[in-house]
Amino acid sequence: MNYQPSKRSFTYHQQETMWPLWSQGKSLSEIGRQLNKHAGSVFYYLQKSGGIKPTPPKRSARDLSLLEREEISRGLSANLSFRAIARNLNRATSTVSREINRNGGLSKYRAVAADRRVWVKAKRPKTCKLNDDANLRAIVSDKLASKWSPEQVAGWLKQTYPEASAMHISHETLYKTLFIQSRGALKKELLRQLWTQRVMR
Repeated sequence: MNYQPSKRSFTYHQQETMWPLWSQGKSLSEIGRQLNKHAGSVFYYLQKSGGIKPTPPKRSARDLSLLEREEISRGLSANLSFRAIARNLNRATSTVSREINRNGGLSKYRAVAADRRVWVKAKRPKTCKLNDDANLRAIVSDKLASKWSPEQVAGWLKQTYPEASAMHISHETLYKTLFIQSRGALKKELLRQLWTQRVMR
């Protein structure tokens, strides 16, 4: 039986075409016509991220690459010490040691499996700063309830707490917290306080 993609699914090319059109203010119907999709399907896709284009996952320069993990695997097969493997990679011995111990140890380490595990972990939803800081959450909630915009809240926090980076939060993060319901850090009723009254940004 041939696989039939969902009517609500979009190819990578369609997604990359959709976001610029959305940011230009094109309507759902206009975007749908250009992509040969129903406007409802476009809305469903955009709503999942609150109308904000998701940031693609990126590998930090500090993280080991798949090639480095394969070099570790070869080193273990050759019975090299952690120190020797680290020297070949120009990495700290502790980095190599942690990598191996986290991913099965000397006998079960597999480069591809270790690399896949890192990417899966990186794609998990990150804890929102507002979830972690009750004081910051209370301040932001109060300002939004007083009909401040996310831009005003972010600017006020930077001016009021110039030396406390823990109290800084970008307006983009506030929009994401408000519009992506899975975040859940701010009460849904605060959405009603936004000037624009939209379900997506």
